Amino acid sequence: MPDFVVSDMTCDGCVRAITKAVQAVDPAATVSADLVSKRVHVESTSPPADLAEAIDEAGFTVAAG
Repeated sequence: MPDFVVSDMTCDGCVRAITKAVQAVDPAATVSADLVSKRVHVESTSPPADLAEAIDEAGFTVAAG
């Protein structure tokens, strides 16, 4: 399952926005985030590139983790 580094994720509101974006691609996806390390872990069957694109389109900067 993919891990992403989202350097501009700063608060729980960001986590909610990222979760919403990921679940728009895959409603069954689960998202866990660590604000300190700026890492987002996604459990999904969708391609990582699609998930990264959704996070990017939500306004966040994504790097592979």
